Amino acid sequence: MTEFSARDHAQRRTLLVVLILNALLFVGLGVGGLLADSSALIANAADNASDSVVYLLSFLAVGRGLLWKRRAARMSGVLLLVFAGAVILDVGRRWLFGAEPFGVTMMAMALVAAAINLVCLMLIRRAQTDDVNMRAAETFSFNDFASNGGILVAGGLVMWLEQAWPDLLVGLVVAIIAVKGGFEILEDARGGGNEGGESDET
Repeated sequence: MTEFSARDHAQRRTLLVVLILNALLFVGLGVGGLLADSSALIANAADNASDSVVYLLSFLAVGRGLLWKRRAARMSGVLLLVFAGAVILDVGRRWLFGAEPFGVTMMAMALVAAAINLVCLMLIRRAQTDDVNMRAAETFSFNDFASNGGILVAGGLVMWLEQAWPDLLVGLVVAIIAVKGGFEILEDARGGGNEGGESDET
């Protein structure tokens, strides 16, 4: 049975909180995206869904050997890349067949999501750890916060221009940010050396 140190318990508490918050964001943004016919909101909802899975993997990795943690981090990176591919396909579908996003809903949901993601980012950074899975969690939260800002701007442009392209553009940008973050996590997971004196045990 795995024995957890005080640092491990702190990491698990942090990851559990951000896991719950991201799961709630997935539901909220998903409903909002469907009601607003917004590619950007749906992309952000899918991002939060993948984040929730990643945070669960990271939660399970706490207190385990470095090899187990690296495997969890690699899975995180792969999931983020898969999510990005799905978003790009959805943007292409909406570009071809049309969409009528609702800017007010986009902006309101983006503000709520930005506030929650900022809380997640502060909690993770407060943990002050060099663990590979916590670094992956920080990457996810920062990407989400940046994406929320883009959705806020897109919502304003949709209202001003009465066109769908700002929503599609931000959906695509969210996907590009996800691709960048996914490769960064995979590169970090391949990094050499043990962390904190941990062994490469499963």
